[in-house]
Amino acid sequence: MTPPLGQAKIKAHLLDAQGVERVLTRIAHEILENHRKPGSVALVGIRSRGEILAQRLAKILRDIDGTPVPVGALDITLYRDDLTLKAPNPEVRATDIPFDVTGKAIVVVDDVLYTGRTIRSALDALMDLGRPQAIELAILVDRGHRELPIRPDYVGKNVPTSRNELIQVRLKEVDQADEVVIEEVPS
Repeated sequence: MTPPLGQAKIKAHLLDAQGVERVLTRIAHEILENHRKPGSVALVGIRSRGEILAQRLAKILRDIDGTPVPVGALDITLYRDDLTLKAPNPEVRATDIPFDVTGKAIVVVDDVLYTGRTIRSALDALMDLGRPQAIELAILVDRGHRELPIRPDYVGKNVPTSRNELIQVRLKEVDQADEVVIEEVPS
């Protein structure tokens, strides 16, 4: 079936609900291996899907280790270097980090890593809130095509893509299903 004009066509299914859960569980174990001291790490998800993934990771970490992990949500809208290119009236949402980032190991969580510009914005926003002891990056899907020297510490899945493809992460909290697909952008 050909998609309607102007709509993307699904090229491949990368992860289903069980795959997303498996990847997040592996990332949680890797975080615990690097941060053995209970309470030494906090998660900050980039709004909006990164925030959901950070909450899920915190639950998995608590289930494995028994220690609650602080979780926050970071809005990077005003830190973007392409703000004027994105939309004339961008939607700015609140940053909600209910703990002091100073001296903590912060794991920034997002769904897809592409050029690295979103992560650069997140770093700027975090540094405005304090001086973390360390900042690490957890990504569900790394699709390549970096424009900045950004590299994740925890990766769910590496997927080489072309620039005319999109990675769509759908999460049940907002999309009623968990899946990751590659879509081909119509020319």
